[in-house]
Parts: sequence; C-alpha cells; structure tokens
Amino acid sequence: MPLHMTKIAFGAKSVDDLRDWLERDHQAILNTRYLPKRHDEMVGGSLYWIYEHALVGRSPILGFSQRDDGRWNIMLEPRLIAVEPRAKRAHQGWRYLKDEDAPADLGSGTMAGDVLPGHLVKELAKLGLV
Repeated sequence: MPLHMTKIAFGAKSVDDLRDWLERDHQAILNTRYLPKRHDEMVGGSLYWIYEHALVGRSPILGFSQRDDGRWNIMLEPRLIAVEPRAKRAHQGWRYLKDEDAPADLGSGTMAGDVLPGHLVKELAKLGLV
C-alpha cells in the first residue's frame, strides 16, 4: 500500500483555481526544502490537498528529484481527483497519510458539485454526518 501526504493548497483562491494550476503546463511540480524521509513509500501514492480546512482532492505522486540548488521537486500528475470532503486541520509543510485513512475518490455516480466549505465539513464531521 502506498503512503500519501497532505499539503495545504496555499495561495489557491478556489478548488477550481487549484485544478487550473495543476493542469496548466501538463506537469505539476512542487518544490520543498527537504526530501520526505519516507519518499520511497510515497511514489504511487497521492498528495491530498487541503483547502479551507478540508481535504478536497488528490494528485498522484510520480516521483522526487533533487534540484541544482539542493531543494527537492515533487512531481505530480497534472490533475486533481475529487475526494469525499473530510475536515482536516491546517498545518505547515506536509504530513503523512496512511492509505486506510485516506478519503475515497468521488466516483462518477457520486454527486459532485461545489466542494463544501471547510468550516461546514468540520461541523458536519463533529455531528458524524460526513
């Protein structure tokens, strides 16, 4: 089972804005100062995006490569796969996410519309409704 990670969609104005950034250049590359210690387990996993305190989508992780300046690139598939919204507290950097703890993808038969605001997902989670 692959290991996943979570990251805040910093600077994204909406989920559509995040999707546009990912799909813009036919490649999606994030850079980070440090290589995740468990990076070998993460290839084949996904980066789950946090927007407004909720996991809203994922991008499959293709690999890692070191840049000339010593930083690291995280190569992602240039697409955002919608997932069942789940409340998630904001954090700096990335956090690991086990496969069994990852939210399920929204299937083609699932109602997909706009993503619920994070504060609403959080309140619904407290009530056990999501």
